[in-house]
Amino acid sequence: MNQEKALSILKSGKNIFLTGSAGTGKTYVLNQYIQYLKERRIPVSITASTGIAATHLEGTTIHAWSGIGIKNSLSIGNLRELKEKKYLKKNIDNSRVLIIDEISMLHKKQFDMVNEVLQFFKETDDPFGGIQLIISGDFFQLPPIGNHSETNRDKFAFMSQAWLDADLTICYLTEQFRHTDNQLNDILNEIRSGNVSQRAKEILSSNKNELESIEPTKLYTHNIDVNRINTEQLQLIKGKNKIFKAKIKGNLKLAETVKKSILAPENLILKIGAKVMFVKNNYEKGYLNGSLGNVIKFNNENIPIVRLLNGYEITAEHEEWRIEDEKGKLLVSYTQIPLRLAWAITVHKSQGMTLDSATMDLSKTFEKGQGYVALSRVKSLSGLNLTGYNSMTLIVDSLAFKADKRFKELSLNAERDSNAKDLDKLANNFIKESGGITDLDEIKENKKSLKKDKKIKKKSTYLVTKQLIDKGYSLKEISKERELTLGTISTHLIRISDLYPKMDLSRFKPDKKIIAKVKKVRNAILKANPEDNRISLKPIFEALNGEISYGDIKLALVFL
Repeated sequence: MNQEKALSILKSGKNIFLTGSAGTGKTYVLNQYIQYLKERRIPVSITASTGIAATHLEGTTIHAWSGIGIKNSLSIGNLRELKEKKYLKKNIDNSRVLIIDEISMLHKKQFDMVNEVLQFFKETDDPFGGIQLIISGDFFQLPPIGNHSETNRDKFAFMSQAWLDADLTICYLTEQFRHTDNQLNDILNEIRSGNVSQRAKEILSSNKNELESIEPTKLYTHNIDVNRINTEQLQLIKGKNKIFKAKIKGNLKLAETVKKSILAPENLILKIGAKVMFVKNNYEKGYLNGSLGNVIKFNNENIPIVRLLNGYEITAEHEEWRIEDEKGKLLVSYTQIPLRLAWAITVHKSQGMTLDSATMDLSKTFEKGQGYVALSRVKSLSGLNLTGYNSMTLIVDSLAFKADKRFKELSLNAERDSNAKDLDKLANNFIKESGGITDLDEIKENKKSLKKDKKIKKKSTYLVTKQLIDKGYSLKEISKERELTLGTISTHLIRISDLYPKMDLSRFKPDKKIIAKVKKVRNAILKANPEDNRISLKPIFEALNGEISYGDIKLALVFL
């Protein structure tokens, strides 16, 4: 199922399980739906199973939102106590849609408890209190933490009674947007299918690339290997340590859970020359969770400056990870430099990252799904140096495999049984039933006010354009979708080429003759003004006597 179809089904008001392999854009679809709901003033609760996943959606943990915390079960007394908490009652009573991301990491007992809480608060036996439930995740990722005696059958959410009661429509995304290498994608699909070919094994065994640029991050299956390598490498660098201590505010018990999920360490030790990785997305500043670089200096305020692989230099200022309740009251705040040492990381900690390149030692793989998670972190085999793997590396959990096969079948059924006309009708009814707005002018005005709301953190305009490029949109289609001029979109391409130098933009490349003419004029201007390397478009346009449009000049500069 493609993203557009899945989004249409989400809008219908049905309970949904949104799934698909790594890199198919599950979080992107969720964000699109969240924006859709907000524009129509439909109350939506945004949660995730882990603190770090919650911050990606600007939400809270499902544990905090529902009040279940770290409990393993709920008594009637517990439920009554929760209902006495005014902020919980108000938030749950007002909510019309509940989103839970990274469902694979939520224990089935906890999933059942969320259902209990909603039914108790809403005073109904309807699954999840009768509100729309949207859950997202991939059960080939690593399983929830449980007791040593528990099997995955005891832990996976899809084995719970609440899962059955929810009567979920399955939307299985199939388009790949992360991996640029079809060969790697084929291998990952073979692992998911439980039938890895001899050819795939030979490719992995021989995949020992000499990776370019700075030494790539090493992925290991055990913490002891990671800590040892990072400590050893830091000690080899001459110079004084710079220590950055995280500032933590709020509920201390919840803070302990958040600390475990946030990759920025509580005590970060750095030196000039240290290899580091950004552990938070900041599209405006030009880095993503997983961007690699080196500390090149510290500024006057003692803040590290990092040079990324593409040469871009970023001041790694403190970032805040926040978890709030539905009233906006702060539950936990964790403030730290958004970096960690990156000579090595564990496979568990890499989950959710996209790495430019990585050296992996998977010879000690001890858990089913570990190998899949590790291999799906990189974009292509050319960015992978696999030093070793064992038989467990290519195995996924058999229960997850059977469930995934069934999810695919159910998704095909949902796609076959859904038509645009019926979905539009259901969507319109759902908005009305939820107390939302349907008037197009009113929606347009609300959309404008949302943009002006300072509490809503907007994604970089360049990233929005990049996501549309990744989906295969043409420049005209992007221009129409974003309601921006072609010239503005062309300017975005220049910035995108700087931020993502390895991104393939060749389909936007203008005619060779145009590039040659622009290059000739540009070089002439540079020669005449050697001290000024910033060239405005107007001199080029005028030198070419207006023969080439500003848009084509911008596109030509992308490839010069």
